[in-house]
Amino acid sequence: MSVIISKLEEQKQVNGLDFPLLVTPQNANTAQDETSFLKWVQNNKAELHGLLIKHGAVLFRGFPVSSSDFFEKMLDQTDYKNMPYVGGAAPRTQVTASRIVTANESPASETIPFHHEMAQVPTPPGYIFFYCNKASTTGGATSILHSGEICKKFFDLNPTFAKKVEEQGVRYIRVMPEVTDTRSAIGRSWKETFNVTTKEDAEARMKEAGMNWEWLDNGNLKTETAVLQAIRYDEETQQKVFFNSIVAVYSGWDDSRNVGKKAVATADGEPMDDAVMNALIKEMSDNCVNFKWQEDDVLWINNHAVLHARQPFEGERKILASISFKES
Repeated sequence: MSVIISKLEEQKQVNGLDFPLLVTPQNANTAQDETSFLKWVQNNKAELHGLLIKHGAVLFRGFPVSSSDFFEKMLDQTDYKNMPYVGGAAPRTQVTASRIVTANESPASETIPFHHEMAQVPTPPGYIFFYCNKASTTGGATSILHSGEICKKFFDLNPTFAKKVEEQGVRYIRVMPEVTDTRSAIGRSWKETFNVTTKEDAEARMKEAGMNWEWLDNGNLKTETAVLQAIRYDEETQQKVFFNSIVAVYSGWDDSRNVGKKAVATADGEPMDDAVMNALIKEMSDNCVNFKWQEDDVLWINNHAVLHARQPFEGERKILASISFKES
């Protein structure tokens, strides 16, 4: 594969491997010519997927990805099947007709805590793809963290509680507005969350997902998920992972409608252990990688092996995203 593996100042070593792996062009054609680059992606898609599974995250830098449409063309050269963004909490805008949306549009002052994308739905995406269309002047890092690494920390902190979470699973409780609230990191309306226009269609989606729900007088919708696994064994990477949205919900699902600490509980209704959550949040911060975006960067993440977060920022920042189903 005609590619150069380069070094990134912010990267770390996890199990002796670069995290994230930084891929840069080997020659001027793949760096400047769009047609050559797309052909390179298509010819090397199997090897690139192998690197993604091996390292957990792959950062492409120096390639001619200069627009949302071309970002979509890049993904179209792979075997990753486009997945509609149904079930997520974050406010987003559809950018292209097919597979590109904005990343979480919550206020720039807010930290988006670590999470696996849409871990609160029955069938979450397998892979996430980010594209930096505009880098912020200050802050705005997308933080990444190996899930297997933090899973071990979780069991070290409190083996008894961790085992209960593993054996029972968790439920997520969220009140969704009727109209998307862009002031909130979890302000996506129930209409956009379920990609519907009527209550009847929303109920059909919730029933399909095994959820419980209650319509509130102001048009808002209170939902409770089915019990979902919080600790999983990922066959693709052969490891136990902290595959959930517990920390993101506990520390980030606070707005005028929701209280994060009450929004996630074990199957028998026990809330999350406050001491464990606070210690886990510190471990996540200590062990993550924060890298500064450069315009036209593309980041692939294995959603079943790597958690991600967003740091606050100043100035204009435009990160686009796409998700796909997990390969069988």
